[in-house]
Amino acid sequence: MPSPTDPNAALQALLQGFSQFLAAPPAGVDPATWQGGANTLQALQQEWMARHAQLWQGMLTKAPDQPAPLVAAPDAGDKRFAHPAWAESPIYDYVRQAYLINAETLKRMADAAPVADERKKNQMQFLTRQMVDALSPSNFIATNPEFVQTALATNGESIRRGINNLIDDLDKGRISMTDDSAFEVGRNLATTPGAVVYENELMQLIQYSPLTDSVAKRPFLMVPPCINKYYILDLQAENSLVRYAVEQGNTVFLVSWRNPQADLGHVTWDDYLEQGPLAAIRVVQEICDVEQINALGFCVGGTILAAALSVAKARGEDPVASLTLLTTLLDFSETGEIGYFVDEASVASREASLGKGGLLPGRELATVFSALRANDLIWQYVVGNYMKGNTPPAFDLLYWNSDATNLPGPFLAWYLRNLYLENSLRVPGKLAMCGVNADLTRLDMPAFFYASREDHIVPWRTAYRGRELLGGETRFVLGASGHIAGVINPAAKNKRNYWTNDKPEADPDAWFDGADEVKGSWWPLWAEWLKRHDGGELPARGRLGSKLHPPGEPAPGRYVKEKA
Repeated sequence: MPSPTDPNAALQALLQGFSQFLAAPPAGVDPATWQGGANTLQALQQEWMARHAQLWQGMLTKAPDQPAPLVAAPDAGDKRFAHPAWAESPIYDYVRQAYLINAETLKRMADAAPVADERKKNQMQFLTRQMVDALSPSNFIATNPEFVQTALATNGESIRRGINNLIDDLDKGRISMTDDSAFEVGRNLATTPGAVVYENELMQLIQYSPLTDSVAKRPFLMVPPCINKYYILDLQAENSLVRYAVEQGNTVFLVSWRNPQADLGHVTWDDYLEQGPLAAIRVVQEICDVEQINALGFCVGGTILAAALSVAKARGEDPVASLTLLTTLLDFSETGEIGYFVDEASVASREASLGKGGLLPGRELATVFSALRANDLIWQYVVGNYMKGNTPPAFDLLYWNSDATNLPGPFLAWYLRNLYLENSLRVPGKLAMCGVNADLTRLDMPAFFYASREDHIVPWRTAYRGRELLGGETRFVLGASGHIAGVINPAAKNKRNYWTNDKPEADPDAWFDGADEVKGSWWPLWAEWLKRHDGGELPARGRLGSKLHPPGEPAPGRYVKEKA
C-alpha cells in the first residue's frame, strides 16, 4: 500500500527539479534555443504560482456554507475524484485541486522542455506522466477521503479486507483486476465447439465445428498474437469473433500458441514462422483439400503471419487468397509509448541476457502493458482492492488480460532489434527469415486492414502505413476505442462506430479527413468483404480433421490452459 506521505510535496519537489534543470543549458546545446524553451518553462512556473495563490485566496475567503472556488478540475473521464467526499471537505478539496494544478504544470513543462532528441523528450513525457499518476492523492490513505469514509462505515472491516486482498495479490504476483473465480478457460471462456487437429512444440491447431449447412470453399485461418492467449478472440458466445466467423459460414481454424516454459527458451523468430503459420497453412490445405485459404492475423500475430507469407512467396508458394490484419504493425516507424524505451542500449541488454536462450516472464510483459494505462490498469485497483477492501467485479476481458504469457528470449531479442529498433521488415529483401529474403511487396492478395483510433499499443497511423508495403489491393477501416475493445466489438451488440474511405490515400490523416463515419460494429463490413474471397460454397463437412490429421482433444486444447 502506498506510504501516507504528502503527494503534493513530492510533486513540488519535482517542480523544483525542473527549475534546477533550467538553470543552464547542457554541454553542446545551443544557448539561444535553450533559452527560448527555458523562458516558456519559467512562464509556466509563474502561472503555477499564480494558480496556487488563487486557490489559497479562494479557500481563505469563501463563506463557511459555500463550496470552494474551482481553480482546477479533473479531465473528462477522470474518475479518481468523482466521489462527493472530495468536494465536501475543504481540506480534501484543497488537496485535490493542488494536485491537479501541480500535475498539469508538470506535464506541460515536460511538453515544453527544450530537449532536441525526440526519443529523450518522449521518455521525459512518459516518465513525468507515470510519476504524476503515481503521486495522485487518491492513491494514499492519508489523503483519500473515500478510504476514511469506507473504513468508518464498515467499522474497519474494509481495512481488514484490503490487507487480505493485498496478501492474496502478493501470492499471485500481480494486482487482481477481476474476480478470477468467475472464469475458467473451456468452461465459460473459449467455448466455441471444435477440436485440436494438429500440434507441435509451439502451437496447437484448432478446427471449429460448422454452425451452418453450407460453408465457404476456402477455409479460414486465424493467427492470434503469441504474447497473449488466443481466447481474446473467443471469450464468450456473445463477444466471440471466432464464433462469429463460424456463423458466417467459414470453416475456421485457429493457432493456439503454447505458453513457453524453460524447455522452449531456445525458440527463435524463424521457429515461430515455420511451426506457426506455415505449418498451420499446410495442415489446413491438406484437411480441406484446397490450394488457397483465407487468413487473419491479430497484432503480433499479424506481423508473424505477413512475415511467414513473404517466406512462402520467396519459396514459390502462394497459399493465401485474402489477408486480414487487425491492429498490426508492418511498418515500425512510430510505435507509440512502447517504442520510447526500445533503443540500442535496451536491445543490447536483452540480447546479452536472453538472446542465446531463456524466457521473458509473462509477469514482466504484463506490467509493461499495464504501465501504459496506469490509472486504468494499476491505480484504480490499488485504491479499490487495498484501500477500500473491494473485490473487483467479474470481467472476461480483464481475466484474459491477467492470463500472462512468457516469451522465448531469442524470439524477443530478434523481434526488438529487427522490427522495433531497425524497422527492417518494411525494406524489401533486407531481412533473412527461414533461409530466404523477405519482401512484403510480393504479397499481392487483397488485404483488409483494421486499426483502432485510441490504440496505445499499435498507433493507427502506423498501422495504416502497412498498406503501402503490400503489393495488392487494400481496404482500411478505423474503429473507435482501443487495442482490444475496438477489435472485440460484437455485431450483435452493434456498439461504437468506425470510419471507412475507399480512396487509398498515402497520408493517413488525409484518409481520415475524407472518411465516412458509420455507427455500430465493423464486423459485418469485414464479413461482407471476406465473403467476396470465399471461392464459392459447398456442404459443411460432417467431421473435423482428416485421416492424416484426425481430431484429438476438444477445443480449447491444453496449450491455452498452461500458466506462465
